[in-house]
Amino acid sequence: MATANVADQLVQVLIQSGVQRVYGVVGDSLNPFVDAIRRSDGALAWVHVRNEEAAAFAAAAEAQITGRLAVCAGSCGPGNTHLVQGLYDAHRSGAPVLALASHIPTTQIGTGFFQETHPEKLFSEAADWCELLSQPEQMPRLARIAAQHALGGSTVSVLVLPGDVGERPAPHPTGRTVPTPACGTVTPAPHAVRELARLLGEARTVALFCGAGVRDAHAQVMRLAETLKAPVGHTLRGKEWVQYDNPYDVGMIGLLGYGACHDAVHDADLLVMLGTDFPYDAFLPQARTVQVDRDARRLGRRTPLELAVHGDVGATLDAVQPLLEPRTDRRFLDGMLRKHERALTTAVDAYTRNVDHHTPIHPEYAASVLDEIAADDAVFTVDTGMNNVWAARYLTPNGRRRVIGSFSHGTMANALPHAIGAAFADPARQVVALSGDGGLAMLLGELLTVRQHELPVKTVVFNNGSLGMVRLEMMVDGLPAYETDHAPVDYSAIARGMGIPAWRVERPGGVRDALAQALERPGPALVELVTDPNALSVPSHITFGQVKGFALAAGRTVLDGGVGTMLDLARANLRNIPRP
Repeated sequence: MATANVADQLVQVLIQSGVQRVYGVVGDSLNPFVDAIRRSDGALAWVHVRNEEAAAFAAAAEAQITGRLAVCAGSCGPGNTHLVQGLYDAHRSGAPVLALASHIPTTQIGTGFFQETHPEKLFSEAADWCELLSQPEQMPRLARIAAQHALGGSTVSVLVLPGDVGERPAPHPTGRTVPTPACGTVTPAPHAVRELARLLGEARTVALFCGAGVRDAHAQVMRLAETLKAPVGHTLRGKEWVQYDNPYDVGMIGLLGYGACHDAVHDADLLVMLGTDFPYDAFLPQARTVQVDRDARRLGRRTPLELAVHGDVGATLDAVQPLLEPRTDRRFLDGMLRKHERALTTAVDAYTRNVDHHTPIHPEYAASVLDEIAADDAVFTVDTGMNNVWAARYLTPNGRRRVIGSFSHGTMANALPHAIGAAFADPARQVVALSGDGGLAMLLGELLTVRQHELPVKTVVFNNGSLGMVRLEMMVDGLPAYETDHAPVDYSAIARGMGIPAWRVERPGGVRDALAQALERPGPALVELVTDPNALSVPSHITFGQVKGFALAAGRTVLDGGVGTMLDLARANLRNIPRP
């Protein structure tokens, strides 16, 4: 039996696809769909946010936490254009998200009608699939295709639905949906495995560089590192999957880099990139490189390759392991572990002396305290900018924690709406948004969303009154900071005005107590930390031109931070080095 109308049928397809909620802002052409949700008797919920951009961020975080399809929606015109930013982030993060983009009445399309856009063009770069549902007869088939495309490709689909079509009777029965997520294993070709074994066996020294694609392959990476006596570096997205329980860890390279990763990947005879599409090719050696990735489109697009292997990292390493002879020479590995420990020791010793007495608060100190007292399975959502640096260097992964951010798209203001989606996905889990004052200000209204739904989101605001990463970029270019620093704002007062318990901390002695109180209480909370605007951390490896830029930007203090927990790990790894 057909459902009452097309909107009702779409709601039923989403429910069958495992969707529990839709994030968005109600209004206008979206009304038939929202009313169908109202009539679903609670089977599908509507989550009201303050900006459709936040709706897309929230859906992206929910999808990354659960692995299931998540949905957001926007009304015609401005509602659609607001969605674009968050969908770009979801697309580049590999999150299975379906966006419903409602449209003007079908009879008005092409006339320059009020709020008219062309959604198929608008979303062409932010989504892998975007189609217009122009006739009721296309349902429920087109809705199923949209959902399966997002799930199967771990990507973004956009279904464009004019409001008048949503109100029309559905001519076909809904039937049943059996969604199939992208859970298959990509097995490498046998000849590629043999060639990989040959290159690994012949290389004098090997370094492993790991990205998010090593998820579920931690054991295989550790086994390969032990067999080859290879140091293991990682990207920011790979950090949560490979850094923990890793006696071969040498840190990160890139703009947020630290430790000995840069030396390891450049000094090795052969670099093996595992599950990473690291975009900053200037940090990669233009030398002998092997890349393993389940997405063949990514192979070789960052650096010339000696060998490209199409396959899941775990499956590939399982296949090649029996073909390898274990090595006994640890000199390259141990040398890199010592460099890594020295780099972290120098950074910690240089910057954390008397840290309990430094005002404004060192953001590094605050991040290390948060890392120490947060739950073992906490979800951290991280704003783009200097907060990425503190997360990269101070949040300790353990295989259960998650760190979510706009690490590929690099947009501001993502932390709070990402936290909203994470909290809805798993309300029993501790969710902490590491927000910069610049990012929080951009989508400040989403604090109202947190309050309205009583979400247990703990917002930690690193308030340095500055766009810190932009300031750093200017200094690297030899430019004085301009329009990066702004008048003080009391975000704790704003939060309290919204009904959210909040603490403002201006001295390091109050950091631990405020964070502990916020994390322990039920419901939402905000901790504002007034931090040092001059705490601008530079990469572990910088060029002469960058050094020159810093010199030209005289009068600014650039401080390179380390990480205590990582230093402890590095020292522990050194203790495991066999002594002659």
